[in-house]
Amino acid sequence: QGRASIDAIRPRLRHIVNYLTENDVISTQCREIDNDWIEEFREWNILIPVEVGNGATRERAPGTVEASVRQLAAVINFAKEKGHTSKGAQFKPKKPAEVSHTPIYRAAVPELAEMFRYCTEPARKEGESDKAYANRVAGRQQLLRFLQISVATWARPDAAHDVSTDPKRGQWDPQRRRLNLNPRGRTQTRKYRPVVPIARHVAPLLDQNKGFFVNVSSVRQAFEAMQEALGLPGDREAGLKLIRRSMAQLGRGRLGRVGWIEGKYMLGHHRPDPSDLYGIDEPGDYPLALNVTEQIIDEIMTLAPRSFAL
Repeated sequence: QGRASIDAIRPRLRHIVNYLTENDVISTQCREIDNDWIEEFREWNILIPVEVGNGATRERAPGTVEASVRQLAAVINFAKEKGHTSKGAQFKPKKPAEVSHTPIYRAAVPELAEMFRYCTEPARKEGESDKAYANRVAGRQQLLRFLQISVATWARPDAAHDVSTDPKRGQWDPQRRRLNLNPRGRTQTRKYRPVVPIARHVAPLLDQNKGFFVNVSSVRQAFEAMQEALGLPGDREAGLKLIRRSMAQLGRGRLGRVGWIEGKYMLGHHRPDPSDLYGIDEPGDYPLALNVTEQIIDEIMTLAPRSFAL
C-alpha cells in the first residue's frame, strides 16, 4: 500500500483479478499458477483493448500484458518471503526484449485462406502425376479438418482434436446446430470448454462424419510442414493455437465492444450465467458470434472455394 509505485502496480494486478473473476476461478491459489495458467491469461488479456480516452481504444501490446505477469510473479514471491505461501512463482515472465519488439502474429482472412488452399489446392509439382497429386491432397485431409473445426469453433487445439459426432459423447446436436466442446463424462477444467453454435458451412460436414472429426492424435507435424511451406512465423508465433488466436482477433474487431461478450463465450473465457446472458436464451445461442464466424468463412471460401466442401 505504501509503495511509491502503487499507482502502476494496481492497474497491472487489476487485470489478474478481472481474469480470475470472469473465468470463475477466484479461488485459485498461488501454487496453482504455472506456465500453462499464465499462457491462458496472456491469451485472454491480449484481446482486451486499451482505452485511450474519448471512447477510443488501441490494441493491447504484448509488453503491457507481460507487465501484469511480472507484477503477479512479484506478488507471489513477496508472499513467499512473508510466509503466506510455501512456494515462489512457478512461472517465468518473458523478458522485455521478447515482447517489446515482435508483435504476436495473427493471420488475416487471406492468410487463413492460403492455409486452406495448401490443403485443398496445393501448387502442382513439376511432372507430378494426377495420382501423386491426389495422394498429396488426401494426405492433408486431417490438417484440413483441424482448420475447419478450429475456424468454426474458435477452440483450443486439444478441444478441436477432441470433437466427435459419436452420440455417446453428447457433443454434436444437429437439430440445434450446436457443438459441446466438452464431451460427456469429461470434467471441466480451468480451460473451460463451451457449447458453441456451428456455421451453416460446417454443419453438413459434421452431419456426414462418423466418430472423431480429426481422426489422428495430433496434426502438429502437418501444421509445422505447412508453416514452413507458407513462410509463417516460427512455432512461438504460429503454432496450433494460431487459428484460435486469429479467429479471436478477427471476431473482436467485428463484434465490437458490446458484442464481444459472445466472443468471450466462444473462447471459453467467460462462463455463461443467467444474470448476464444479455437476451441469449441458453449456452450455445450466440447469434452475433455465429454471424461473424459465417462471414469469415464466406470470405475464406471466396479465396479458397474448396475449403469447406463436402
